[in-house]
Amino acid sequence: MSQVSNLPLLAMQQVSIQFAGHSQAVVRDVSLSLLAGEKLALVGESGSGKSVLARSILQLDTGVQLGGEIVFRGQNLLSLPTHELRKVRGRKIAMIFQEPMTALNPLQTVGQQIVEVLVLQLGYTTKAAHSKACELLLSTGIADASEKMAAFPHQLSGGQRQRVMIAMALAGEPDILIADEPTTALDVTVQAQILQLLAQLQAKLGMGLLFITHDLNLVRRFADRVAVMQSGQIVEVATTESLFSSPQHAYTQSLLAARPHRMAEPIHPSAPLALQVKQLSHAYPIKKNWFCSCLKTALEPLDFSLRVGETMAVVGESGSGKTTLALAMLRLLAAGRSEGTVLLANQAAVLSAFDQLKGAALRQARRSIQIVFQDPFAALSPRQTIFEIVGEGLQVHHAGISPSERRERVIEVLQEVGLAADILERYPHEFSGGQRQRIAIARALIMQPQVMVLDEPTSALDATVQQQILQLLAQLQQKFGITYILISHDLAVVRALAHQVLVLRHGKLVEMGDVDTIFIAAQHAYTQQLLLACA
Repeated sequence: MSQVSNLPLLAMQQVSIQFAGHSQAVVRDVSLSLLAGEKLALVGESGSGKSVLARSILQLDTGVQLGGEIVFRGQNLLSLPTHELRKVRGRKIAMIFQEPMTALNPLQTVGQQIVEVLVLQLGYTTKAAHSKACELLLSTGIADASEKMAAFPHQLSGGQRQRVMIAMALAGEPDILIADEPTTALDVTVQAQILQLLAQLQAKLGMGLLFITHDLNLVRRFADRVAVMQSGQIVEVATTESLFSSPQHAYTQSLLAARPHRMAEPIHPSAPLALQVKQLSHAYPIKKNWFCSCLKTALEPLDFSLRVGETMAVVGESGSGKTTLALAMLRLLAAGRSEGTVLLANQAAVLSAFDQLKGAALRQARRSIQIVFQDPFAALSPRQTIFEIVGEGLQVHHAGISPSERRERVIEVLQEVGLAADILERYPHEFSGGQRQRIAIARALIMQPQVMVLDEPTSALDATVQQQILQLLAQLQQKFGITYILISHDLAVVRALAHQVLVLRHGKLVEMGDVDTIFIAAQHAYTQQLLLACA
């Protein structure tokens, strides 16, 4: 445990938050303090107000009415003029955002973005800032940091983007670090590295850390104190030890009781093949200089096949090639070169060459194979309503469907993922990260696909909603015989839903087998390391 001061760095007193046009406050009468050197975890279901409360500290949301006081080192941040607040943002109080793809500038390399913080906030020279930025990336677990400095956000994996965000937040050496789901997109081994790094930096700098997460296992290992939030209010605050040993509030008890359990039904031996992949590989271009570029292998050739109603989990560290595998298979990678054969069952249950289809035939086949992307906010159009987003597939592939029938089917699929019909005219930015993930799942489900790729489908969800989504996916699989490719760093989710497990490292297949064999008798040292990290 870190050395904790008795004097609060930050004190929130009777804080209320209300969005323009809404009759009720989303956060009501919250009083909470953060001490110097303390790791305070803020937990609760998606939509409970955790991120909204955290963002209010730096007043990052527009069109919001804030009440109460947020006092930092004797100053009420809510009464500071904008030019004074800018001196606090990033330098005194920094934030790691939940969705790095939307928080990072797509037009700048990640190196430029970290260097900018060091130059503006700490007065580094450009040369010194570049060296320090590379050092920060190395400290967050990016081994090829010098190479990644020249990469743009879209060229990195979700986990690598998250680590860039952490490096940027730490660059200013802040007094308070607000970490909004900082390890959501990271595999279990890197999660441990990041938490250890945060703990080391906190001890060195005496930071106060507000840690927002839905992962209670991380909270138990990391936090000094826990605040539980439900429906915009704090319902319980206690030390980590006492909260986990004797939770007082019924809501806290329900959160602690939520654990993924085995949901996958056995596959019948005679089940037909739904998907067959042969020698799938991908290499992407890297520029050596202005005149010369070459291809770097991101995924080495691999084979696998899946039967109707079967789930294959793809696991491995961030950057191991998990998402590259899925996008190469779906022919969604514009840069580089993908090779191999992808055979997808058609309506007559005959495998046909999906990888050779073009034009209208390819669009028609894509009705049968859908994907839920890792970052829901980046995948959902900010200019479309939820009705337009979820119903777009029907409009494209079922042009003859009437508007009323399309609306009815959109409402039905939203209800299946736990969302109400009254959200149809709202926009993605109005929802929490977990709610946006459910919208993304609904968009894929509405096409009733044969094969669905799930890229970290529950990474942004709290334990109770995660359980609901996993149960939903299992029920849909049993009812419609959907075949899943599940990309996940959460091995509890893998064990709950998967039949097969494929382990990747640095783009290479290191081990593959049925879920019981992998979890009970893993052969490769790397697989054993992954299992040990989440024990």
